[in-house]
Amino acid sequence: MSLGPLMFRSLVRLLTSLIRDPAASISTLLFYSELLPQNIVLERLVRHELLDQENYLFHFLVNFLRCFW
Repeated sequence: MSLGPLMFRSLVRLLTSLIRDPAASISTLLFYSELLPQNIVLERLVRHELLDQENYLFHFLVNFLRCFW
């Protein structure tokens, strides 16, 4: 199996989550990047199901933010 379909599916999932629920998607990215302040209200927005194993671009963004922010 080539990387094209995997990345395309991951891109579609990432864009769908960002368009459908941008606040939850951004707060989830910041939470797993350890950039979200310790606030219970913000942590309620975190959607843990976004960080499954096949969401490669989401993992990439989390690791990118961890390293360079």
